[in-house]
Amino acid sequence: MPAIITNKFRLHNAEQFYESFTETASNTYYLAIGRPQSFGTKTRGDSRTVNEGSDSSPLTPVDSIGDEFHYFNDLLAAKKIAASDIQYVIPRRNWATGTVYDYYRHDYGNRITGGTTVQAANSGATTLWDSTFYVMSSTYNVYKCLDNNSNATSTVEPTGTSTSILTTGDGYKWKYMYTLSASQQSSFLSTDFMGVGTNSTVSSAAVDGGIQIVKIKSAGSGATVNSTHTSIAIRGDGTGGLVSVTTAAGSVSAVSVTNIGSGYTFGYIRNADIVAAGASDLAGAELDCIIEPKGGHGFNSVNELGGYFVMMNTIFEGSEVANSGDFTTANDFRRVALLKDPQSGGSAATATTLRATKAILLTSSSGNYTVDEEINQATTGAVGKVVEWDSSNKILYYIQTRFNDEGVDANGNLTAFSGTNTITGQSSSITGTPSSSTTTVDNVAFTSGYNGGEIDADAGDVIYVENRSPITRAADQTENVKLIVEF
Repeated sequence: MPAIITNKFRLHNAEQFYESFTETASNTYYLAIGRPQSFGTKTRGDSRTVNEGSDSSPLTPVDSIGDEFHYFNDLLAAKKIAASDIQYVIPRRNWATGTVYDYYRHDYGNRITGGTTVQAANSGATTLWDSTFYVMSSTYNVYKCLDNNSNATSTVEPTGTSTSILTTGDGYKWKYMYTLSASQQSSFLSTDFMGVGTNSTVSSAAVDGGIQIVKIKSAGSGATVNSTHTSIAIRGDGTGGLVSVTTAAGSVSAVSVTNIGSGYTFGYIRNADIVAAGASDLAGAELDCIIEPKGGHGFNSVNELGGYFVMMNTIFEGSEVANSGDFTTANDFRRVALLKDPQSGGSAATATTLRATKAILLTSSSGNYTVDEEINQATTGAVGKVVEWDSSNKILYYIQTRFNDEGVDANGNLTAFSGTNTITGQSSSITGTPSSSTTTVDNVAFTSGYNGGEIDADAGDVIYVENRSPITRAADQTENVKLIVEF
């Protein structure tokens, strides 16, 4: 049977996600980076090969149970996303002269001929939020287009913050919605998206069910009295709406709203009412009353502009020294992941940053381990891959995955490094002896020389994964990751 899931469902889901950061039983989200090793064709412990693409062209991540386990294995670090780091966003549309913008209509997609033809915007869009009915000005004001002067070209940039309709010299009518603050511009404005703000003055001035725009659908013909005919009532389920209609050359040439009324969810202006107002013998005129969204224009900018996108803005600052240096700058990363409700040490994670790599404290070493090289512990059969070698503190940071050169031994087993057994690099001359001490070195707590990282493997959910070409990190470098989720 014919059915739809409405766009309001998308708004609902976005709202639920947004609220999950702050509600009483809130979720915790971390943005993580990982994958220091290169993409390519890898051999698993069962001798099966897996094609992951290449560093220049990584393949799309796989959404499978098995791969979610794998994503935890090569994480490097994660940073908690605060409630202040999220914002509803919408596609960015900069006002540009010479553009024909769509205008707001309540009935895009309606079947209007008794057949299959639907009400479409000038751009061809058949839903409101696919149409180009809003813009951001050069001063970061956001406006709705309420009338595009019969699909004319926009040549005058809208300005001002009045709660009344703004009419520009090109015949366009605009509704001011809000202005992006400096912090919103910095945190929630990207090449493709812009934050949705609020303006209490605009919201308070909105009239629920008012009708501010009436369009001429059919001008009619035959009017013997050509003049302006006033106080014509808008019929429907609201009250108080009035328009003036001008007839010229026998047909309707203009219509203006003189009282917007209130409470309308549908409205009509009948040909007979225009005739009764003095346009004698007018026939076939049809005027469209444009119904405003619930609450009126400007009452709820998120709902009105289609804010079913949520942006999370996270900044990785060098090694995040202020947070125990959890983010290594010795290696690159190729993956960004969004973690929901991860755990640390068996409990819900709460720290601002978390280091995901495992670590071994060495008492002695011969030579220096290099990033991305394979390490082995012959006594246990453990295999790993170096993420970072801290030669000053003799800490070896590493990962272990399902692949032969990264975690599993010749028999396909992933075995943990343990004991004071020698760890050898790819060159047999590079060796180290793990400590047997339980101590803390450089903010890393070691038990018998080992640390398992601050993110518990496989605890929590990976709800977003993105593979990228390598991103090299440095101590004086900041990465600003803007992650946009569409609902």
